[in-house]
Amino acid sequence: MPEAWSAFYIESRDLLLSGGWLMIPLFFLALLIYGTAFRLYFFFSQHPFYRIPKTKLANWILNPVLASGEIRAIIDYSQDGVGTPADVQSRFAEIRNVYVSWADRRRNFLMILIGAAPLTGLLGTVTGMLSTFEGLAVSRGGDTIDRVAGGISEALVTTQTGLIIAIPAYVLGWVILKRRNEMDACLTSMETITVQLMEKRLTSTES
Repeated sequence: MPEAWSAFYIESRDLLLSGGWLMIPLFFLALLIYGTAFRLYFFFSQHPFYRIPKTKLANWILNPVLASGEIRAIIDYSQDGVGTPADVQSRFAEIRNVYVSWADRRRNFLMILIGAAPLTGLLGTVTGMLSTFEGLAVSRGGDTIDRVAGGISEALVTTQTGLIIAIPAYVLGWVILKRRNEMDACLTSMETITVQLMEKRLTSTES
């Protein structure tokens, strides 16, 4: 096992060195991208109420005592102390701000970071080609091959690294968007059912 770790360390170090100075910002960009992505992923895992079937959810809204945990807190907050459908809508706007809007802000930030990864890799391509042309211009003899190879290596490694960072992150971004939409749809269903319940209560009171 120590030998495997040692070989991995050497290969990683050689990769970083072969890509030039732009590998350093790419490394930190990858940490920021996947840190943000997994933070969002675990956020939805920690708040799984959006996976509750709609029929069970409707039953719990009509009978809050049957619910428990986070979903009970949401139902209670959306019903306690409200007198009109407009009050219910206002409460759900606050709930959305806590859950959906929070996720939206961080996902937008994530997508900006993901888009920056291949662009940073492309910048490495440009700097690598500039190094290649400089090597062709100033080098003589056997040194020319080394300078040209170094420039081409830098150009290719940074581009490849940028794509390797971005492509899986795009998949994670799609998964996060899917869960965000499911959560928003769940809250919309809850709001609709609660508004209908409130309207029935107002009608029965007036009659």
